[in-house]
Amino acid sequence: MQYQRECSARVRAMCEGYTAYVDTYGCQQNEADSECMRGMLAEMGYTLTDSELADLIVVNTCAIREHAELRALGNIGHLVHTKRKNPRQRVILAGCMAAEQAVREKVKRSYKQVDAMLDTTSFWRLPEIVLALLENGGRLDDSFASVIDLDNRIAEGMPILRTFQHKASVSIMYGCNNFCSYCIVPYVRGRERSRRAEDILYEVRELIADGCKDIMLLGQNVNSYADEDTDFADLLEAAANFEGEYVVRFMTSHPKDCTKKLIDTIAKNPRIERHLHLPVQSGSDKILAAMNRKYTVEKYLELVDYTREKIPDIALTSDIIVGFPGETEVEFCETLELITRVRYDAMFTFIFSPRVGTPAEKIPDTESKEAKSERFSRLLDTANAISNEKHRALVGKNERVLIDGESKSEYRLAGRTQSGRLVNINGDMSLVGQFVNVEITGATTWSLTGGII
Repeated sequence: MQYQRECSARVRAMCEGYTAYVDTYGCQQNEADSECMRGMLAEMGYTLTDSELADLIVVNTCAIREHAELRALGNIGHLVHTKRKNPRQRVILAGCMAAEQAVREKVKRSYKQVDAMLDTTSFWRLPEIVLALLENGGRLDDSFASVIDLDNRIAEGMPILRTFQHKASVSIMYGCNNFCSYCIVPYVRGRERSRRAEDILYEVRELIADGCKDIMLLGQNVNSYADEDTDFADLLEAAANFEGEYVVRFMTSHPKDCTKKLIDTIAKNPRIERHLHLPVQSGSDKILAAMNRKYTVEKYLELVDYTREKIPDIALTSDIIVGFPGETEVEFCETLELITRVRYDAMFTFIFSPRVGTPAEKIPDTESKEAKSERFSRLLDTANAISNEKHRALVGKNERVLIDGESKSEYRLAGRTQSGRLVNINGDMSLVGQFVNVEITGATTWSLTGGII
């Protein structure tokens, strides 16, 4: 990082009064990467803004679904007009899309307003890229336009400009080795690399000392974290054992790597969120095998039963894909049966979206879009009915809630329970970042309402 700091100092001397905007798409890992990039830009002397007329725009992209790519490219296309209004504006395409060869070629060919590209394994080189753009006065040549760190290294000590003081995300690992047949992540984020436990715990300790109350440990598959003899359960336990009033959350878990040791760790430590996101994707063994998920419905349900036995008040959430190639009405009904059996508190549901370069793209698909849409509607009806019923069962109960900020409803404040459920309440904005006791007075499918006790 020493060379990057030298680049930052040289940029700072060249861009006094310049502004920068980081436009983020996608998951919480992208949000965490953007906080690092904002930190580096601030260190370079840029004033952060949300204006599309900024002197430097970094578009941090997501490639999980085709819709996300199209939306990002549409907004990048609009920057042709902002560059005309601000001739010194420079545009960097960052994130997962910048790691896709087809996208890089398309951008070089058709999006001349993009000056450089920076993928997920090399965003720490942002100062180097910005310096090159300033010194070259414009778009970089092909030899430098697409920067990919083939070593898949992890850069420590990057400056971070966090969005909130009371909550923060801490990346514990990067990449994925699972190669689910529908997923682009291993191709755009590289192989698994775990940070050193001592570096992670130092960051967590510093956040707590700075008043942070909500710490999210992030990874494409946190369950496969490994640093010598430290596994994820060990890391989670250590992160939850500092002095202070705070909660530790994590995502995302892969069922094949979720251990009884991890469940036991959650059960015995009250600082760990009573919530487990356990993406099942399908309730059919046939489809799970085609997805390369490496577990069966039976094994998944064994894990669910053990979790509910050890942590009766846990909130379970999941992901479901409808319309995976080869899924017929029979396999779909098996998924509905699993949902009814598990009774998830909430679900993230998707209709299959083929991604170029993944094995699933080549699997024959004979089901019509109409059939998939009809099944998707039935899935939503089942999932929403269960969520609504489980939320209504909480009315009259008391919950410890961390106030996150302003509510998007008619209530003034919004917060999260110890199990991660959204609660809308009325109260003073001075409560943001504080734990309060709340009586639940109402419920909908997606959230709770309550009053401060």
